Amino acid sequence: MVLESTIICVDNSDYMRNGDFLPTRLQAQQDAVSLICHSKIRSNPENNVGLLTLANRPEVLTTLTTDVGKLLSKLHQVQPKGYISLCTGIRVAHLALKHRQGKHHKMRIVIFVGSPIDDDDKEIVKLAKKFKKEKVCVDMVNFGEDAANTDKLTLFINTLNGKDGSGSHLVTVPPGPHLSDALVSSPVVQGEDGSGAVGIGGMGFEFGVDPNEDPELALALRVSMEEQRQRQEEEARRNVSATTNEQQTGQPAADEQAVAMSLATESNTTTASPAVPDFSAMTEEEQIAYAMQMSLQQTLLSSKVNVK
Repeated sequence: MVLESTIICVDNSDYMRNGDFLPTRLQAQQDAVSLICHSKIRSNPENNVGLLTLANRPEVLTTLTTDVGKLLSKLHQVQPKGYISLCTGIRVAHLALKHRQGKHHKMRIVIFVGSPIDDDDKEIVKLAKKFKKEKVCVDMVNFGEDAANTDKLTLFINTLNGKDGSGSHLVTVPPGPHLSDALVSSPVVQGEDGSGAVGIGGMGFEFGVDPNEDPELALALRVSMEEQRQRQEEEARRNVSATTNEQQTGQPAADEQAVAMSLATESNTTTASPAVPDFSAMTEEEQIAYAMQMSLQQTLLSSKVNVK
């Protein structure tokens, strides 16, 4: 069986609110990511998986782990925001893979793309050539905006595979009720040796987990989803309340809000967090140092959350 370390890149842009995949693109994507996580771990217990979000500044949600419960818990906390930064996200995923404990593991990145891609073709080709040289495989799930993205994603995969390669794949999924159903028989789930689909019969259960096999995990995921629904409902109520207040107070309140937003923007400009560095201009040592810094920051944030 193939030993792999896999980083799954989740598209969490504002486009994920669309309902052409039921119930929304984001929730359909969460089910599909759950399917892939299960298939990777069940195909080989030594495989490990990590999660990364692509919108705005790419963020590593979970470093490489074999704990599916941890992966799914983080996955169901993801909220839509902003726009994706595809090439930057792929580079961050690559850096996370470089820190895998099993150095004999093959490196693979699975990327969900459901938003328009703004990356330049030259940058896409350059990144694909680098991955080909470093033997990094990439699977791309193209959905939602396939008319706009297919050419760019095909260019990336074809450049990465070369004339004789076949380790990387592009799967384009048309709108439908279940994104995960379209992936079950695809190379993304089946894997190179076809072992990835072993034991995924539980995907018919809620959250992809048979409660008879793992009742604690099923309960944890159910609670996580309920908390997510409550947050979404509370956010919707706040938006309705804000809209009502704005209509009642009229133009003066709108002017005050505009001034406040302007001041906030100016303040944010002076205190903004450092931008994502240009990885193409960094040496490998600088890239590794940056990745280690990210890991330390994530550990510190997790510790603060646990203390609270």
